[in-house]
Amino acid sequence: MDSPELSFSLVYLVLSLCFVLTPNEFQSAGLTVQNLFSSLLGSEDLDFIRYHIRRSSVTVLLHSGLPLGYFVGMLMAAAENHHYQVSDLWRMFQVVSICLHIFCWVLVFYWSRHHWSNHPISKALQAHVHHPHTNWVSMAMAVNTEFRRVDKFATGAPGARIIVTDSWLLKVTTYHIHMVLQTDGHVTVTESRQHHRSLDSPSPTQILTLRVGSVNPAVRPFTIRLNLAEFSEFREKLQSPIRASPHVVIHQTISDLFLDTFRAQVDLNQAYSLPSGQEVEPCIGCMQVPANTKIITLCHTADSEDDLECQQCLCRPMWCVMCLGRWFASRQDQERPETWLSSKARCPTCRARFCILDICTVR
Repeated sequence: MDSPELSFSLVYLVLSLCFVLTPNEFQSAGLTVQNLFSSLLGSEDLDFIRYHIRRSSVTVLLHSGLPLGYFVGMLMAAAENHHYQVSDLWRMFQVVSICLHIFCWVLVFYWSRHHWSNHPISKALQAHVHHPHTNWVSMAMAVNTEFRRVDKFATGAPGARIIVTDSWLLKVTTYHIHMVLQTDGHVTVTESRQHHRSLDSPSPTQILTLRVGSVNPAVRPFTIRLNLAEFSEFREKLQSPIRASPHVVIHQTISDLFLDTFRAQVDLNQAYSLPSGQEVEPCIGCMQVPANTKIITLCHTADSEDDLECQQCLCRPMWCVMCLGRWFASRQDQERPETWLSSKARCPTCRARFCILDICTVR
């Protein structure tokens, strides 16, 4: 093979793999199906299910056209070689590429019949139809409504996301959406791997592999992978308990250890009694539990002239202890967790400085 053909093959192979696997550099440059065809796909927030039905269909067509694109590109790269002969193997590759692309067009056309009711995502929803829903369309509307809520758990790249809403556990892949109703599902931690280096964190990272199953026989089990730092939030949003295989050891992160100590210290602090007539409002951080903390200067440093000492906070109870603990930890030096308990942070609402001793439990 001459140099132009070899160069084109290497470049096309690398670009094709990057387009299919979409590394962070391609996502940052906008070279993804979601960005290139955003006008055709619509809005994920407004119509989550139909967005991914269109996205997966466009992805199938694009990926199936890559072999044919390689064949055409090779012919152009070899055009200067007038003695270049197309071998029988290349003719077979051409036929297979064309047939593959035509088959995918026919497949997508079949999926689109009857308002996309033949699509794998539609059929997956149909397997979960229950009262008061009558078909997959009404189920899709319910999923769309829950996806628009701000309290959902979502992590991962656009083509490989894990989403947990009030009723659903969803795994978005390149060509499909695996889904399980929370009332029917059960989750088991099957594997734990320790990675000593991570692009997102200088500290060791633990990756958990979870197997998601369902009591519904029409739903096939699937696996998801989560960073240990995201596991606690995932567990809080999940309604069913998570089981662990006997050989799996789940370590606590530094943030989890700090939150346990933070909550224990707040319980030891002086309690705060609400004035008569004042009602407890939901926590504005998670909107799931009542706001059960109040910042009151108790460390006897409010009258100090030091600019770094605690200040009076006049806010009403607005945060739960876990959300306030996460906020406190996020404002600290992440490289020195041993100093977190003795450090200070600013009130997320009024910006008054406080320490852990100033946090009172609302009674």
